[in-house]
Amino acid sequence: LKFNGMPCLVEGDPQMFRRAINNLLSNALRYTPEGQAITVSIREQESFFDLVIENPGKPIPEEHLSRLFDRFYRVDPSRQRKGEGSGIGLAIVKSIVEAHHGRVQVESDVRSTRFILSVPRLEKMIPETQY
Repeated sequence: LKFNGMPCLVEGDPQMFRRAINNLLSNALRYTPEGQAITVSIREQESFFDLVIENPGKPIPEEHLSRLFDRFYRVDPSRQRKGEGSGIGLAIVKSIVEAHHGRVQVESDVRSTRFILSVPRLEKMIPETQY
């Protein structure tokens, strides 16, 4: 991934990051109304990069947000546009991100749902003398 034309350097297993991102994208596609778009963006923080995957659709009720990353936890299936998930995709995302010293969070309101995957920036982890 790139931010302002420069690669986002993070330390970790590229295949595991790819799996986490694919799980988030699959989840977003499942809950996005047909004909609407998913937005993927990157925000640069002081010591982290935030990958934000946002999809329009029905909001996730607040009482479900704290359990969303629990293994096999599923919100009301009527929210889905198509297909059924296994209930483990978001738990896998959380496990991968936390294994890489990051965090994942979710925000949901009447307009959209946003999953924010935050991972440490590599340049903050390597002493400057190694550049």
